Amino acid sequence: MLLSQGRLRQSLFLLLLVFLLASSVFLFKTGLWEKLPVPKQILAEKPPPPTPTPLYKPKPEKHADTTDNFPRAAKAASSSDLPPIPSWNKPPEPHVEEKTPLFIGFTRNWRLLQQVVVSYITAGWPPEDIYVVDNSGVMHSNQHGLLGLQNPFYLNYQRLTDLFGIKVITTPTLLTFAQLQNLFIYTSLEKGWDHYFWAHMDSPAVSDEEYEEEGQIYKSLYMRAVTVLRETMRPEYGPLAARWFAYDRLSLVRTKAFVEVGGWDTLIPFYMTDCDMHERLWMKRFVIEDAKAGLVYDVASGIDDLEMFYRRGQSKAERDNDGQTSPPEPRPPPTPPVMKPDGRNSPAYHELLKKLDEMQRFKNDDKAGRNTWQSAQQGGQGEPFYRDGDGFEQGISMTMNFGRDVFEAKWGRGPCNLREVGLIEDDAWRVVPGWEKEEVQKKAREDREREARERLKKEQEDRKKGDH
Repeated sequence: MLLSQGRLRQSLFLLLLVFLLASSVFLFKTGLWEKLPVPKQILAEKPPPPTPTPLYKPKPEKHADTTDNFPRAAKAASSSDLPPIPSWNKPPEPHVEEKTPLFIGFTRNWRLLQQVVVSYITAGWPPEDIYVVDNSGVMHSNQHGLLGLQNPFYLNYQRLTDLFGIKVITTPTLLTFAQLQNLFIYTSLEKGWDHYFWAHMDSPAVSDEEYEEEGQIYKSLYMRAVTVLRETMRPEYGPLAARWFAYDRLSLVRTKAFVEVGGWDTLIPFYMTDCDMHERLWMKRFVIEDAKAGLVYDVASGIDDLEMFYRRGQSKAERDNDGQTSPPEPRPPPTPPVMKPDGRNSPAYHELLKKLDEMQRFKNDDKAGRNTWQSAQQGGQGEPFYRDGDGFEQGISMTMNFGRDVFEAKWGRGPCNLREVGLIEDDAWRVVPGWEKEEVQKKAREDREREARERLKKEQEDRKKGDH
């Protein structure tokens, strides 16, 4: 009996095993096993999907470290340690009767800013009339010396004020170009300036030492600018808005003219805001005229030693040759040379012009673009108000493109020649976008014709109702 029960259990086990094997083969071959419910316990043990992690762009190419381009100023303890301004370019004493404030806006690249400041000082502009506007957006960090030379937004506040004797205005935050221009106007109103000058920080200026008006003595760039200012102050000169020197690398602005048209449109932050401003001035019948005061360059780099602007000592060719036609015999180390003024219109002066001209041509021919100097520095990590250099450049570029879109929406077209196509001041924000396109004009004609038919139909219906 026990044996029979054992065989029965064995047979049942074998049958169950065969059933399970057959079922497994059937489920696998038909794919039904994928549709079977999975116990919650097994589901709970399934590993979670991986958490996304930040993916980073390639690290930017490291730029060479920035060096100070005025070594003598870096070592100077006071302004008396700087080279004297060339005697023929010294500012008049006493100061001219007119007020001649010069604004220079700064956001980044100390080498270029220092270069343009030194250029105007050595071209005769009174240092006390020069106002650098620190628009780096780092609040008082530069004034307190908290940034290093490798930081794009670094500015040597003490050197500008204590050594060069100029003034620095610090903006409370980073301003766009249009906002910065309105700050120039506002400051002029606050100080009672009827006129002011402003210059680009990448445009060094030099007196034209070969220029002499017929029957008159030589004038520095500053004194020629004063002459232009005096011309524009005469009542008979007319409704002047601005005088441009070398396009607008240096500009003379009549404050009330820019106020009368409502200042710069801050909805157009960068590019095209100048077009918008100047076109509105012309629409109001204001005059913008060219003028000459000296040589003003547009560059993307800095001269390695700004003492070149003071032009003391020999020219490079004279230093290289030193008056010898054969290699010199060995001799004891020479004593440091006494640096003497080289005279007006000297070889060293023409060497400076040649250098600036080369720098200007390099900027214009650079395939990477004209404003590569704006993103040339990548340092400043760990310092106050640090910004990623590439990210800052990308953000500014996006803002520029936004401004172009705003200009096109405001005037219905992208090109700058607004008056030439018949636009007037009251057309701002009132014209249909793309109004010059044939398909837009055609649709407008069809709409007018449809509206005329509808009016005529309504008038006829009204007359019929009146007859009854």
